[in-house]
Amino acid sequence: MRLNLRSRGGLNFSRRRHRIDRKTVKKIISWLVEIVIVLAVAYALVYSLGMRVTVAESSMAPTLENGDRVLVNRVIYHVQSPKAGDIVAFYPNGNEKSRYYIKRIMGEPGDTIQIQDGVVYVNGDALESANRESIENAGLAEEPVTVGEDEYFVLGDNRNNSEDSRYASIGNVKKEDIAGKVWFQTYPRNSMGRVE
Repeated sequence: MRLNLRSRGGLNFSRRRHRIDRKTVKKIISWLVEIVIVLAVAYALVYSLGMRVTVAESSMAPTLENGDRVLVNRVIYHVQSPKAGDIVAFYPNGNEKSRYYIKRIMGEPGDTIQIQDGVVYVNGDALESANRESIENAGLAEEPVTVGEDEYFVLGDNRNNSEDSRYASIGNVKKEDIAGKVWFQTYPRNSMGRVE
């Protein structure tokens, strides 16, 4: 009796060649391209809008408190110049080994800033509202300070507990030292939202 190994039910050790379906390959390549595009867009958005900085002091209270986390828009000042009222993150005196300082711009290039009787004056006009606490130490701004080209005069919102442009250790902040505009608070969750 002979064994017929080539019969349908028998053993067959030869490899079958699988045909590659071109439609499936095109779908896989299409998915890979879409994934790469999505990752590139996500990276660009996070890099430009999502630099996270932790507030390390109470100089911006009550707007921002010590330990709050914020996102910084690093692209906006490549498109437009900083303006009065913006809250910015910057390295003091360009020292990249330092932590970021977060302050509010009070004076733009060409402005003259002076603090008299506890009130901030920009170009001779009183800037502070009546309900703001009087500034105890005018520092360098006791005399008129003219803001140079590509420089900004910054103050913390908590005027009496802030190291800012009133002090020689900070002075006017150069545009090149500004990392970007603080635009969104991410922590704590109950304070999450736009920063103004």
